[in-house]
Amino acid sequence: MILVTGATGNVGSALLDELHACGAGPLRGLTRDAARASFPEGVEVSEGDFADMASLKAALDGVRSLFLLSGMGPDPDILDAARQAAVEHVVLVSSITVQTHPDLGPARENLAVERLLKDSGMAWTVLRPTQFASNALWWAESIRAHQAVRVPYADTGLPTIHPADIAAVARVALTEPGHQGRTYALTGPGRVTARQQVEAIAAALGREVPFAEIGRAEAHRHMSTFLGAEAADAVLDLTGGDVNDELLTVRDTVSRVTGTAARPFRQWVLENVAAFR
Repeated sequence: MILVTGATGNVGSALLDELHACGAGPLRGLTRDAARASFPEGVEVSEGDFADMASLKAALDGVRSLFLLSGMGPDPDILDAARQAAVEHVVLVSSITVQTHPDLGPARENLAVERLLKDSGMAWTVLRPTQFASNALWWAESIRAHQAVRVPYADTGLPTIHPADIAAVARVALTEPGHQGRTYALTGPGRVTARQQVEAIAAALGREVPFAEIGRAEAHRHMSTFLGAEAADAVLDLTGGDVNDELLTVRDTVSRVTGTAARPFRQWVLENVAAFR
């Protein structure tokens, strides 16, 4: 049994589709609201919450492989529950910031979870993706309202990754030999700036999308309201305020692991343009 946590999210839903399509199974998806889940036929739905250890333990019953996103709940308790349930292999989604910006608070937290997993006695595979293409959904409300997208560091390009490519690598790690004990840094196929992302969305919509570059202080004031001050500072560092060669490097990990080229940002836009209409 493979358990996919975050099964209705950007990565988890794509992973369930990948696993179902390749005939892996049996499969179980963990979601907070089973009534709203739409899983491929034959995938078992498990309703639970990381904050509710009883529901998590029920979801882990009979599971041998676990897909887990770091930071979605009390990771030490989650990993301990997995170990007690005799889970054999955990594929963990961490962050590339562990190696690019190890001094940032979120990076330290991700590294701590990686270490807990490696010390757990369970087999492990760690995925370290860069910025998600789906982060562009932060702009969806403004774009739908025909308001300007206001961003700092408009012309800093990052190798943004399609969430489905994270899922594709996770699928290989969960179903094929040779990936246990491996850490994979994951990026998209090229750098794309915020300005270019908005231009791609505008092209898919067939209309202009107003765009304005703003300063860090203004961006921080806005982002702090929903991320908190420390996390806002970290995001701003990673999106232009403190970039480095390691963060900007375009990697071929997706194609090497899956045999298929990483998807460009414009493909994610075409698949998700309805969110911006």
